[in-house]
Amino acid sequence: MRRILATLALFTALLCAAQAQPASSFTPEQREEIVRILRSALKSDPSILRDAVESLQADEGRRQEAAARAAIARTGDTLTRTPGDPEAGNPNGDVTVVEFYDLRCPYCRRMLPVDAEMLSGDAKVRLVYKDIPILGAASVLGARAVLAAQRQGGFLKLRDAIMRGAPNITETTLRQAAEQTGLDWTKLQRDMAAPDIQARLDTNIELARSLGVQGTPAYVVGHKMLPGAVDLPALREAIAEARKQD
Repeated sequence: MRRILATLALFTALLCAAQAQPASSFTPEQREEIVRILRSALKSDPSILRDAVESLQADEGRRQEAAARAAIARTGDTLTRTPGDPEAGNPNGDVTVVEFYDLRCPYCRRMLPVDAEMLSGDAKVRLVYKDIPILGAASVLGARAVLAAQRQGGFLKLRDAIMRGAPNITETTLRQAAEQTGLDWTKLQRDMAAPDIQARLDTNIELARSLGVQGTPAYVVGHKMLPGAVDLPALREAIAEARKQD
């Protein structure tokens, strides 16, 4: 690390010197000497540049993690304790995992067995679902359906059926899935149009935006954000960290 910092300091000093004066202030010999020093340092040890880049990337990662922690803290109970949010696992679990997802997202669908294994392997985890239909009208249609199904106690059943089916969600595919899972299709259609269903979706999308969620799936565990289709060990590690925080 000392070598990286020393080299970066050298580069910075040379660059600052160059920026502090117009190019015409340097003689051709001086400019040639600056270039020679930089080339010599990189030629003698090319790993300097790689290490410097890795160090900068690590700093950026820490900055992003700190920003995510601050954003999560600002949400308060909205993130984990919004009344009526669909959930699975232990309702009194000591750790709450929040999943932002889109029913049509292939990576979200890939997480179905991972979520199931996470819950079956840890009886103290509570999983909260935040539908954010970002992949078009078909996603909105499906999201309204699963939230409406919650009024019949069928959120998880319909969600699972939809996510295991074709991604092109239509009223026909929804009706088939609803009937297969024992839901009242007429009631489901009526509830899908309820204003509070759309209001919940709007709230979820705004919450995701405030957290900097850029795609689905995205998980929040404790004070940590896990973007993308993460594997089970990563989820378990985040859960263990959250338990230490408490």
